[in-house]
Amino acid sequence: MDFSLNADQEALRDLARQILADRCAPERLKAVAATDIAVDLDLWRAMANAGLVGIGLPEATGGGEGGFLDVCIVLEEVARAAAPVPALAVMGLAGPALAHFGGGSHLEGVAAGERIVTAALHEPAGDVRVPSTCVEGDRLTGVKVCVAAGPLASRFVVSAADGLYVVAADAAGVAVERQDTTSGVPEARVTFAGAAADRLAGPDAIDWLLDRATAAQCVMMAGLCDAAVGLTADYAKDRVQFERPIATFQAVGQRVADARIDAEGVRLTAWQAAWRLDAGLPAAEQVAAAKYWAAEGGQRVVHAAQHVHGGVGVDRDYPLHRYFLAAKQLELDLGGAAVSLVRLGRMLAETPVH
Repeated sequence: MDFSLNADQEALRDLARQILADRCAPERLKAVAATDIAVDLDLWRAMANAGLVGIGLPEATGGGEGGFLDVCIVLEEVARAAAPVPALAVMGLAGPALAHFGGGSHLEGVAAGERIVTAALHEPAGDVRVPSTCVEGDRLTGVKVCVAAGPLASRFVVSAADGLYVVAADAAGVAVERQDTTSGVPEARVTFAGAAADRLAGPDAIDWLLDRATAAQCVMMAGLCDAAVGLTADYAKDRVQFERPIATFQAVGQRVADARIDAEGVRLTAWQAAWRLDAGLPAAEQVAAAKYWAAEGGQRVVHAAQHVHGGVGVDRDYPLHRYFLAAKQLELDLGGAAVSLVRLGRMLAETPVH
């Protein structure tokens, strides 16, 4: 496996990094966080104008016809910049499902940044891969929670007992309630009470979507961890205690080195899963392993970063808290470390020995 990027992908990464760096200064992030929606829609439109939002969508919908790796490159840079945009919801959840399963009519205006689509997958209880939401005829009934970008979405891709459906946010029988989150960006609790739904795909599509959504989350955790470790290393070199930089103390150096090793584990497993999905190879085991590393290793990274920073790390005027909170949300979304480890163990136990 070769995880190196080709020339076009390098250019895509550089473009995304430049746009996000220019518009994600601490003062701007603080101002956006103080708004009611806590989402930077101006930045989202700038990303759309540069072709980043629709990079993985069909050309017929205004997209760039890119692959899953192209999408992951942009998502990693979004996480690295702690950008408050609905990238995971649109690019890692609903967008791929609508593009792959023939829901192009629901993607109008998405690549241009004019409309937001998301996926409603979590229920108040139970396994995200075994939804209990039901459909009778073309009417969908159920409750979904923790819907990313839910308050802003115009369409929901909804997982039900017999597959994936698309429901308009303004359809009769749809109620959207704000849910405040760890990261500070609101999500939604969405109640479907006999809402009109368009069937998108059968039950197998749920695993298809969840594998890609999980891999996308893991890649975002990789970008987040890389940024947190870099911030911590710079701080340790500049922070002077007892007349010497704290980076020169053995315990501090070891703490940061351990965080870098964890960050590399998160990165390698995440990109392995993304690479296999992009290549059309079986990737269920790799996705579960990546999710475990993202959940477990990611938390070790941000805790180490907070430890080295001390009181500065919890200062809201300093950027580290954004990475810590985002990592906690990514850790638990679509199943935490324990859930992923159990899933991986079950798959390994069921694999025949040759």
